[in-house]
Amino acid sequence: MPEPATKPPSPRPRHRRSLCGLCLCTALLALVVSALVHLGSPQRRSAPAHAARFSVIIDGGSTGTRAHVFAARPDGRPDLARSAVMRVSPGLSSFAAEPARAGESLRLLMEFARDKVGGAVGETEVRLMATAGLRLLDESAQEAILASCRDALRASGFRFEDAWAKVIPGSDEGIYAWIAANYALGTLGGDPHKTVGIIELGGASAQLTFVSDEVLPPELSSNFTFGETTYTLYTNSFLNFGQNAAQDSLLEILRLRGSSNNSTVFDPCSPKGYSHSEQVMIFFVNVVTKGKRPKYFPSMISWRLMINGHFYFLNTEKCQYQQCHLGSMFVPELRGHFLATENFYFTSKFFGLGHSSSLYDFAHAGELFCSQDVSTLRKHYPNQSNEAFSRYCFSSAYIVALLHDSLGVPLDDKRQVYGHINVLN
Repeated sequence: MPEPATKPPSPRPRHRRSLCGLCLCTALLALVVSALVHLGSPQRRSAPAHAARFSVIIDGGSTGTRAHVFAARPDGRPDLARSAVMRVSPGLSSFAAEPARAGESLRLLMEFARDKVGGAVGETEVRLMATAGLRLLDESAQEAILASCRDALRASGFRFEDAWAKVIPGSDEGIYAWIAANYALGTLGGDPHKTVGIIELGGASAQLTFVSDEVLPPELSSNFTFGETTYTLYTNSFLNFGQNAAQDSLLEILRLRGSSNNSTVFDPCSPKGYSHSEQVMIFFVNVVTKGKRPKYFPSMISWRLMINGHFYFLNTEKCQYQQCHLGSMFVPELRGHFLATENFYFTSKFFGLGHSSSLYDFAHAGELFCSQDVSTLRKHYPNQSNEAFSRYCFSSAYIVALLHDSLGVPLDDKRQVYGHINVLN
């Protein structure tokens, strides 16, 4: 992630190849840290000294649930060849109305994990960490879903305790991600300014964690010590700023602004010819195009104006800090290199962009793609749905609005590296 536009860009990270070869899923980095802790603990007496050890972590994300099977050699080093991951959808939060079904959604994941672990099932811990999807639900809904999952995990044959299934705070999610990424890169224990920051764009939330020299508000600061080095981290989780949540709430804002008239929904962040089933007149048609449906797809500037309006509506509270970049939320100056993960990576991969592309590249790719008619896109991408086209169009604009318009990343800077860090794939 670049420094402010007034400063020249720095060289690309020394570990660029490692960054591109690693793999970070939403909570996977948090999970890697957890697994390292559990696998690094003394072996139970019943486990043969020469046997591999395993740990199973269930990552309860907003759009899907993953089972990560981590393996370690007898000397404690990771055994990547025996590690594996499986994903099912939808996410656990989708069972809010029928929480009893949440546990059943883990069945295939548990079968997968048992097959990978083999005879070590009884000696292997399984833990569930749910993230922003469940954090968006009220406490009673969270507990009902977790209770169902705990029942399933108790019956799985793995070692499990009820306290091992929980919703983790967004700040912890970001810190665990930062620790695991820098551990994998070999940057822990040295100069704090040579570490890599993490910015994650999930479905329901976004996380930002990096070393900062500024005086930080206590609620957004955390100290982490590795060896003899202590790192002062800025860490924040921006709930509702995830890609899916942002798009959904933006559409809701547009519907509310145009609720006085009836018309086919025109979403300016979707391909030409794409419309939603609801019949309302949206804000874009009324204001940006003066009541006329545009002949051509609106520019990236128009997208970003709308998305930044979404930021405004999400943050109605007054800024309580010296500076706020995302509505009422404090973000210190971004310094050093950043690894941009999850939907940053998925979007860059879909558009065929490199790991170190500029935001100009995102804007250009998005405009080219989204200016095409849906019928044309179906021919080029037969395995993608119309909803996926809409998501990618929105994402290309949202990434630019979030990183450049709100966080100050220069459009032509290439220091941010887009990575899907999955040591398992």
